[in-house]
Amino acid sequence: MITSGVVVNVKFLCFILQNLMAKNSLKDHRQIGAEQELFYIDEEVGTGLPQWLPKGATIRRVLEHYMTDLEIYEGYQHVITAEIAKLDLYKKSGHWKHYQESMFPHMKRGGEEYELRPMNCPHHIQIFKSRPRSYRELPLRLAEFGTFYRWENSGELFGLMRVRGMTLNDAHIFCSMEQLQDEFIKAVRLIEIVYKDLNLKNFWYRLSLHDPKDKEKYGDKPELWKGSEKAIKDALSEAALDYKEVVGDAAFYGPKLDVQIPNALGKDETVSTVQIDFYQPDNFDLGYIGEDGKKHPVVVIHRGIISTLERMMAFLIEQYQGAFPTWLSPVQVAIIPITERNNKYGQKVLEQLKSSNIRVELDTRAETMQAKIRDAQLQKVPYMLIIGGREEEANQVSVRTREGQDLAGMKLEKFLDKIKKEIATKGGL
Repeated sequence: MITSGVVVNVKFLCFILQNLMAKNSLKDHRQIGAEQELFYIDEEVGTGLPQWLPKGATIRRVLEHYMTDLEIYEGYQHVITAEIAKLDLYKKSGHWKHYQESMFPHMKRGGEEYELRPMNCPHHIQIFKSRPRSYRELPLRLAEFGTFYRWENSGELFGLMRVRGMTLNDAHIFCSMEQLQDEFIKAVRLIEIVYKDLNLKNFWYRLSLHDPKDKEKYGDKPELWKGSEKAIKDALSEAALDYKEVVGDAAFYGPKLDVQIPNALGKDETVSTVQIDFYQPDNFDLGYIGEDGKKHPVVVIHRGIISTLERMMAFLIEQYQGAFPTWLSPVQVAIIPITERNNKYGQKVLEQLKSSNIRVELDTRAETMQAKIRDAQLQKVPYMLIIGGREEEANQVSVRTREGQDLAGMKLEKFLDKIKKEIATKGGL
């Protein structure tokens, strides 16, 4: 249970962080979220339950599609599971024992007890168990953008960083002992690919191990812990990764590799994680039928590449200070007609860009061109296309970046080639 003293300390820490951001001219992700209309917290809906506005939902959707495509390429199969289940499932998995105080109260109806899920893994385990599995199916990689719920104390809630409803880029890899090392390394390499595309730098690896003295959190299964911690260290050695060990930060079911990244203030945050689990397979009696026709034990790798979408969004908003790279920007191009007479040509340009899947807006407000440019810059739109009589006559656009750089006039086809290349390569502004 969180004490009132700890709550006060959390609030005080948030106050300190906000002041540090102000001194360093960095904006809090909540401030940027409000200015750019990405998300907001509605007290009538509930604290810790963010409402995603169209632009914020667009960035979330781009991240989700990006990760889904990567996972499909890597051999993952995507599932959709219920956000609620019988309480007995979470008792069996151990979540009720270890996370009960952080779970929403269970619901009783018709002689049954149900619970909002605190994590997705028991559901994926049930999918694996839904029928007998053969060695030919392994490794079985099940992935899902799964939403779950935690009852965080109100004093701990903070924008998108700490919420009560969150959607995790989750996956569970069911494999044999012989496949474990390769699958673990593949998950780490996938993290490296994603971090390169998101331009996340200065990260380091933390190996979180169990504390053998803490029998309440970790239980008394020394052989399982010995095997799982040896497996994760062997995989890290094979991958030639440098890491720091921390005792007592492991999940209750297994050791984990946490990826730590400094936020805008230089404070390290856990974003990605890869975990080895011998506990749940033993707990649920998971197995597969081998070539010899006999049942063999399964190992589970839990992994979250981009963390929860809420946490990653908070991190990216602050890292980019709202100036997202072109491929992530909710609006990639703003078309700005100089006068009302140019609106018709602006509509034509709009349709051509939309047909190429460019996220674009046409500003036909009765404002001056300078005011429209200023507003687009405040919204951190990567490109502005200024169109007047000269551009219309030459079938061109005058291109201006959000930093104020004029790229002069160019054919629309040339601009399309430029921006599509930036989007495809995750480059650009």
